[in-house]
Amino acid sequence: DYQDGKGLQPFAKAPCTTALGGAMGSARTEERTAVMKATIYHNPMCGTSRKTLDILNESGTYVTVIEYLGEPYTREKLEQLLRDSGMTPREALRTGGTDAEERGLAQADDSTILDAMVANPKYVNRPFVETDKGVRFCRPQDKVREIL
Repeated sequence: DYQDGKGLQPFAKAPCTTALGGAMGSARTEERTAVMKATIYHNPMCGTSRKTLDILNESGTYVTVIEYLGEPYTREKLEQLLRDSGMTPREALRTGGTDAEERGLAQADDSTILDAMVANPKYVNRPFVETDKGVRFCRPQDKVREIL
């Protein structure tokens, strides 16, 4: 779990193995495994988002958690996440539990949908996870493993 109130995991496992070798045991070799970094755009009220965060934490990934309802997306960031995940705004539009259908967003053009998502982040389905290996819309949560 993240613990510092800013959404950062305070410590991530960085496996380090040391092997002593050589004729007299004087040679020392260290191998370090790089720690994977991930950013999750998270809603703690969403079970899929919580399960995705659990997978990230269990994998030893250094996780930055952005609770997007309190720290909304910029248009540029949302466009980048959608582009990098291969999704359209319509595909990422959350209609369940919102008034998106009543407002006609499901039939709107991409620019209108993006404007609505930036103005009201509840219209963005979740969770999105970003790593050096790419961006995934993690529904179901196991999709996150593709970028770990």
